[in-house]
Amino acid sequence: MRSYKTEGIVVKRKNFREADRILTIFTKYHGKIVVKAPGVRRITSKRSSHTELLNLCIFTLYKSTGSHFPIVTEVQALDEFLPIKNSLPRVGFAYYICEVIDRLCPDNQENKKTFYLVRDALSRLSSGLEGASVVESFENDLLITLGFLPKLNYLKNKYLFIEQILERRLSTKRLLPFFLQSS
Repeated sequence: MRSYKTEGIVVKRKNFREADRILTIFTKYHGKIVVKAPGVRRITSKRSSHTELLNLCIFTLYKSTGSHFPIVTEVQALDEFLPIKNSLPRVGFAYYICEVIDRLCPDNQENKKTFYLVRDALSRLSSGLEGASVVESFENDLLITLGFLPKLNYLKNKYLFIEQILERRLSTKRLLPFFLQSS
């Protein structure tokens, strides 16, 4: 199986070389994967807008034997979550969700429940629900789904608990109080 399609959400991106980009995608069937999107930074690239952060897309990937990363050959955006991208506080909450997913979820391990949690949290943020309540609900459900909390347990300070699990600080955490005041 050298070429395959998968549905995923772009949770992280990094520029690579002159015109390429390395994307971290959280997919429904493959979990968190890192892929290379060649040429998407060129002005003439038709795939550029589809590979933006927070987009829910269908990716066609090609895995060659000598390549470290699968290559994005085609991409089609299903949902760009534009209301999130038009509001700075919502962008902050969405970036926090992406950072938590990127740090807590292991690579290449299928987790459909977590995929649906991320997609639903972004949909709720996009629909205009209060960001703090969406993030709080997402954190609780994610920690239960990943097995870090028993089902009916509730923590007051989930940020601190997540940082203790990761054994490092979350970079978006310091921005959340600003977004809580402006939302």
